Amino acid sequence: MTVVNFLIYVLMGLMVVMAIIAAETKNLLSAAIFSGFISLVVSMLFVYLQAPDVAMAEAAIGAALSLAIILFAIKRTGEVEEK
Repeated sequence: MTVVNFLIYVLMGLMVVMAIIAAETKNLLSAAIFSGFISLVVSMLFVYLQAPDVAMAEAAIGAALSLAIILFAIKRTGEVEEK
């Protein structure tokens, strides 16, 4: 196993862990931030797979724009947490 393959496996495992955390958390803000981190990890995987154009699009749209829209929606609706 090469170093690049190891990094790909680590990033994929990190992505799965962050997806589970985002799905299981009760706080909407935390879930939105973890989904943004998932998009950043996916863009890193695209860089390792030698697709820099797709990585830039994923980072810009997936991480930045989608996260901004989700955070705006949370702010506008008013988050209700169970305590």
